[in-house]
Amino acid sequence: MRKDLEWEYADREVSENEVEESGRQLGFHLPKDYIDCVKINGGASVLPEEFNVGNVERCFGSLFSFDKKSSEYIVQKYELYKPMLPQKVFPIANDPAGNLICLDYKNNIDNPIVVFWEHENAPEKEVLMEEKGLTEEQVEERARSNVFYIADTFTDFLSKLQHD
Repeated sequence: MRKDLEWEYADREVSENEVEESGRQLGFHLPKDYIDCVKINGGASVLPEEFNVGNVERCFGSLFSFDKKSSEYIVQKYELYKPMLPQKVFPIANDPAGNLICLDYKNNIDNPIVVFWEHENAPEKEVLMEEKGLTEEQVEERARSNVFYIADTFTDFLSKLQHD
C-alpha cells in the first residue's frame, strides 16, 4: 500500500474482525487490501485526492466509517444506497458531490473491482419497476449504466490518486 498518502480525520482504529463482520452482515467478503486500509483509516479523507474515471477527473471524499455512532457508518450507508445501486455493488467511500466509490463483485465474488457510481439519474429500482413497468433485468441494466470502472483492486485504486 502507498506510504505517501496522507489520511486525515480517521476514526478510532478498528479490528480486522470488526471490518470483516460488517461486510459479512451485508453479504460481502471484503478484500484484504481494503480491510488493511480501513481498520486504520476508516472515516478518513486522503491526500492526494484526485483520480480519473475514464477521462473525467474526480475527487475522493472520505472512506465510510466502521464506527457505529458515525453518520458515515458503512452499514447505514449501504442500506441507504442499496435501493439505487446495482446488485453486488458495495459502497466504501464518497466524493464531495454525493457519488460513491464502490467495490463491484459482479464478475468475481472474491476479488471485486473498484468502480465509481454516479448518483445523477439513479432512481430507486422499485420506483422504476412500479412507475415505468420495467422488469428486474431492465432495472438492473439501467442501474449498471451509472457504474464506471476505476481499478482492478483497492490497492490499484489508491495508486491512481494524484495531485492536480
